[in-house]
Amino acid sequence: MSCILNIDTSTEVCSVAVSNEAELIFNQEDHSGPNHAERLGVFVDEALSFIDNHAIPLDAVAVSCGPGSYTGLRIGTSMAKGICYGRGVKLIAVPTLELLCVPVLLEERVSEDALLCPMLDARRMEVYAQVFDRSLREQRPIQADVVTADTYKEFLDRGPVYFFGPGAAKCMPTISHPNAHLIEDVEPLAKNMFPLAEKRIAQERFEDVAYFVPFYLKDFVAKLPKKLL
Repeated sequence: MSCILNIDTSTEVCSVAVSNEAELIFNQEDHSGPNHAERLGVFVDEALSFIDNHAIPLDAVAVSCGPGSYTGLRIGTSMAKGICYGRGVKLIAVPTLELLCVPVLLEERVSEDALLCPMLDARRMEVYAQVFDRSLREQRPIQADVVTADTYKEFLDRGPVYFFGPGAAKCMPTISHPNAHLIEDVEPLAKNMFPLAEKRIAQERFEDVAYFVPFYLKDFVAKLPKKLL
């Protein structure tokens, strides 16, 4: 087990948490945002002071890596990289859609045969979405979906699918399937990151601090004409 500083700025919420030995020991959240530029530095300074005052060695920084807010992800990634360079610790990337699944699974709010479909709002009837089973095995990769009644029919015809996250509520009237279930008030938060971060530490899945970019940048760079790269 490790001491991990967890940062999430993927949506309008700004949150920072510290976990040690797989227990949450510090947590700060601002839901009035987007205030990432104003609040993140304050929260991180408080978190690092807490760690230092309790003489706990920091092992890694975990940051949400998208998809999500362009500006929010930039701010969170820059902060995470700076801490990693300054403290000489590892960088861990936690996908935002996977992070959304953690509180749903921890609270056991879904049936055993359920599939999970976390969603992030991408304006109008568009969302970033992914499909997992209860073991967080990917059943469909991340896609930018224009949601219609048939978008998730393949999965809904097989059994219950639970939709949640900041983009889910607006989609439910359109999906309108008896196996479709909405779980409300689920947001990506730093306090829920550490189970995923601990798993990546055990697997030694660390990021290169110099070259790591969040989801939106990878997606953007891949579409650039080669003459611009």
